Amino acid sequence: MALACLPIKIQQDPIKENPSSKSQGKSKEGTVNYVIKGLLLAIILWSYNFIEYIHPNIIKLLYALHIYFFLEIFLAIGAAMVRSFYGVELEPQFNEPFLSTSLQDFWGKRWNLMVASIMRPTVYEPTLRFSSVVIGRKWAPVPSVLSTFVVSGVMHELVFYYLRRVSPTGEVSWFFIFHGICLTLEIGLKKALSGKCGLPGIVTGPLTVGFVLGTGVWLFIPQFTRSKLDVRAFEEYAEIGALLK
Repeated sequence: MALACLPIKIQQDPIKENPSSKSQGKSKEGTVNYVIKGLLLAIILWSYNFIEYIHPNIIKLLYALHIYFFLEIFLAIGAAMVRSFYGVELEPQFNEPFLSTSLQDFWGKRWNLMVASIMRPTVYEPTLRFSSVVIGRKWAPVPSVLSTFVVSGVMHELVFYYLRRVSPTGEVSWFFIFHGICLTLEIGLKKALSGKCGLPGIVTGPLTVGFVLGTGVWLFIPQFTRSKLDVRAFEEYAEIGALLK
């Protein structure tokens, strides 16, 4: 039931894919990684005590980082519990998105991997096959990528609506549509240049992450504040703090 309802996937052969020595090394690295992210999340939560002194755009940026760190830590805890109780490994949901070197790298290989793996066979590939017949294989990825991001935007609008019953404004959809357009331009540019010219990852990495965070603060995060999900979260944190005391 859980596998059918949630975007999770069991690794088919984790022992073969991750031999014991490598697995132990990755486990130690992963633990340190999550400890660092946990500390960063704690710092973000602590900074909310001074929220009235922080610029609104910086607050939105903190919300964006908060969402990412919370999701990754929460999902990692869930994967650890599944590993302990059932002895199976779950496929990771994220792959260090802050190391992305392009939008294609970010959306295809690093961010929300299980959702990407669901969207690929259900939206991207059918559109790709149809587009290949109509406009040819070379440019078929363009409408395929755009349609995938449109569907993703609509689904996120539905999620926000069901969370707080607030009428959608379209900002979240436009966030994904805008990224879909930018990604198709990136793909087209790569095809046009045919790998003849490219910037190093040390340059494209910060540009990519900055672009994602900037557009997220501009179009995605405002829906959180408009739906008062941040207020609700603060109230729940206060209740948890009261219980711990």
